Amino acid sequence: MLIGNGSMLVIALVFAGWTGAAIWALVTGLQMRRSASTARRQLRRLTRLVDSGPAVPLIVRSDSRIEGPEKVARWLGLAKLPPYLSELAQEDKGLPRDALDALGKQITTAQKSGAPFETAVTALGSNRRLRIEGKLADPQTIAPGAVLLWLYDATESETRMAALADAEAEAKRAFDALSGLIEAAPIPMWFRREDLSLLLVNTAYVRAVGGQDAADVVQAGQELVETIDGLTPMAVAARAIESNAPSSRTVTTTIAGTRRAMEIVDLPIRGRGVAGYAIDVHDLILARQATDRFRDAQRDMLDNLSAGVAQFDAQRRLIFVNQPFVRMFALKPQWLQDGLEFERLIDRMREAGRVPEVRDFPVWRDEKREWFHSAEPKEEVWLIPDGTHLRAIAQPTPDNGLLLVFEDRTEQVQLASARDTLLRVRTATFNNLFEALAVFTSDGRLHLWNTRFGAVWDVEEGVLAQHPRADELLKAIAPRLKRPAQISALREVIRAATLDRVQRAGQLVMKDGRVFDFVGIPLPDASALFTMIDVSDAKKMEDALRERNEALVEADAIKTRFLANMSYEFRTPLTSIGGFAELLASGVAGPLSEQGQDYAKAIIDSVERLSAQINMVLDLSQSQAGTLPLKLELTDIGALLVDVAKGAAGLAGGRNIALELDVKGQPGSAEVDRARFGQAIAAVVDNALRYTQEGGRVLLLGDRFRGKLRIVVSDNGPGLDARAQARALDGVLQADEAGGKPLQKRSGLGLPLAKNLIEAHGGRMELMSEPGAGTIVTILMP
Repeated sequence: MLIGNGSMLVIALVFAGWTGAAIWALVTGLQMRRSASTARRQLRRLTRLVDSGPAVPLIVRSDSRIEGPEKVARWLGLAKLPPYLSELAQEDKGLPRDALDALGKQITTAQKSGAPFETAVTALGSNRRLRIEGKLADPQTIAPGAVLLWLYDATESETRMAALADAEAEAKRAFDALSGLIEAAPIPMWFRREDLSLLLVNTAYVRAVGGQDAADVVQAGQELVETIDGLTPMAVAARAIESNAPSSRTVTTTIAGTRRAMEIVDLPIRGRGVAGYAIDVHDLILARQATDRFRDAQRDMLDNLSAGVAQFDAQRRLIFVNQPFVRMFALKPQWLQDGLEFERLIDRMREAGRVPEVRDFPVWRDEKREWFHSAEPKEEVWLIPDGTHLRAIAQPTPDNGLLLVFEDRTEQVQLASARDTLLRVRTATFNNLFEALAVFTSDGRLHLWNTRFGAVWDVEEGVLAQHPRADELLKAIAPRLKRPAQISALREVIRAATLDRVQRAGQLVMKDGRVFDFVGIPLPDASALFTMIDVSDAKKMEDALRERNEALVEADAIKTRFLANMSYEFRTPLTSIGGFAELLASGVAGPLSEQGQDYAKAIIDSVERLSAQINMVLDLSQSQAGTLPLKLELTDIGALLVDVAKGAAGLAGGRNIALELDVKGQPGSAEVDRARFGQAIAAVVDNALRYTQEGGRVLLLGDRFRGKLRIVVSDNGPGLDARAQARALDGVLQADEAGGKPLQKRSGLGLPLAKNLIEAHGGRMELMSEPGAGTIVTILMP
């Protein structure tokens, strides 16, 4: 088929029209697409803007249909936004029914009157607090009769506002409490404005300055402290503001009419003013002064102690050391001037050889550093190389320091060692004594005993080791006595020694026949020593000796009676012999030759000597028997001594012996039997003359000595030894024992008779002699 040119033209035009329409449609579509994309982006921005804004819109149409973002559903705790307003109230989600009804009424009012409203509700599902602002919507923009609700989440803001309200109330209460505290404070307190004038003072301030009330004090500007050293209180406050630091000073001022030391503190408050307070430190200063005095007195006292004391502060520096410590550890004064550290002090002590010898000294020193951190006091014993024993006490102080006390226990250790030795010696001595010993304490308990004590009473050591009371012990041993009732005597002796502090003794007999003497002796520590000794053998010997003594006494009495009788019997024939001899000598029977005269004279002399001896024996027997008659009378002793000297002058002259009499001491008078007393003195003088060599010297002295009559007869003869002195007073002294021969043979009864005669007068006679130094006989009379 052939198409003409016209047709081709029409086709070309149609095709061109279609192509142009397609291009226009394409361009228009692209423009519309761009416009839609822009609209969508704008919608998303608006949606994000609404979502990020503080309020969420909700449209309520006239038919109660609602429109809004899903954010509203989330705020109300709903899964999605319902279509109608009434569906916002569900069982436990959405809005409360009463709140929703009230909101519906407000929406209806707004639709009718166009008046805006505002309310607040709380969502049930989320407990979110919502503030709702509603107004009539623009009918051209949304729809006629619609109401636009703006929902605000007021949960956080209301919580914050409530918190702020609470904080404000709490701050107000705190401020009121602080104000009340400041007002009730016992110390003066004040506050200055920025111009340093007083703004506020408390009651204590008013009382301190003697004002009427706080307003008057502030109005008058009464200052608590006077101007001191040209500085007023306001000037001090100004300096505090300039330095922006608290200012503290201690001044003396008048408080309530009394001068007191006060610590004034000014506290600058930037941009507000200066606060101040005053603390009464008067008593504190006095207490510090008293403490300083006490510390000085204590340190003086520590210097006088025998123990060494050193004190360290919290930095382990030496702050005090007493003189005994310095001497004990040989410290030099220059070492103590710069606060010697603890470790350095230990080093110094080691250099002086005053610390124990240890294998690792640094470790040992570090261990001692732990004393500062110990919770309890530490105690050690230091054995110094020179043998000194030191007791070290480390006492931590409350200020983290340390107090060291060293006590020299060397003497105590030595004494303890000596005591232990003495105790061992005492125990050994006690256990080896023949006596049975026991010590009872003041409460009557057995404290100490020896083995002999247990053996005597047959008591086991285990029983004694329980320290029984005396009553229990005595009750157990009573059956061992011959007479058990004697146990009361033992009990009384122990009681008297422990309680009455009186020594008592006694004797007891055991069942086996043994005899014991016992005694209770009070001891200085209120205890008592009970001792028992077996006197069985002594008792038997005593009984035997008593029987023998009674026999001897009886024999002596028989002897005395015999001598007395024989003396009387001898006198009769001697008298006859003497009488006949005198008759023969006088020539009654005729003249005698010269030899006969000598015989008669010898007979008369022998009769006289024999008569004198018989009289002396008779007197001695009577004096020993206590039957010698005495005729006491007041006698001039000086005159009696003169008579004795005259009577012995012949014997002294015959032996060429110087007899001296000394009565210048005025012996005075005494109640004596003149004849017997003179006989005693004459016997002593006669004995001295007869046993003194020719050319010797005898002294007879009479005087007063210590209120007593004293007569002394001394010679420079050969003297006597101790054995001869004892025999001389017994009347059995022989001539050769006296160191020489007497002038005539004598019986040796002169001194014993003189001794008995002196003792019969209540006096005593003493004899002192040494071989080659003579003899002294002293007679002392009351």
